[in-house]
Amino acid sequence: MRLYFAGPLFTQAERAWNALVARQLESAGHEVFLPQDEVKAIATLDADRIFQIDVNGLRGAEAMVAVLDGADPDSGTSFECGLAYALGIPIVVVRSDFRGGGDCLPGQSLATVNLMLSQAAAAIVNLPDPRVTLETLATEILAALNSLPPQTPESQSTRLIGPATGRFSPD
Repeated sequence: MRLYFAGPLFTQAERAWNALVARQLESAGHEVFLPQDEVKAIATLDADRIFQIDVNGLRGAEAMVAVLDGADPDSGTSFECGLAYALGIPIVVVRSDFRGGGDCLPGQSLATVNLMLSQAAAAIVNLPDPRVTLETLATEILAALNSLPPQTPESQSTRLIGPATGRFSPD
């Protein structure tokens, strides 16, 4: 499966962790688009170029793995989740952070993140116990990916988010 791996990538620790998880997914036969690796191929860190590379990488994905760790998940990852959802790309949310946060509303799929992120998830891997190993986390991500329904052209072109209601609803 072609995967887009979204997550914070601004520190050496974040990049190293992302790369380790991505390699585990590749070892299981997945093709992983890891934005931090993709930018290494461009001459300068031009914002427009990075944006286009990442958006095109996401458009070509069959699923997204989104790391939503932190008291407030990374804003770039949050944008990528919204785009994936709008494109009909299923999102496997990964949370390994034991800190609380989020909206914690009745019926919310993952109370430790913003409800818009939790409800967009097709599958959730929530392993906040600090004793969980990287191998266990990767195994659970793979199980979540395997649980996703098969994608069809129709499922990737539209998302059923319910009837339009409210002030901006079409007449």
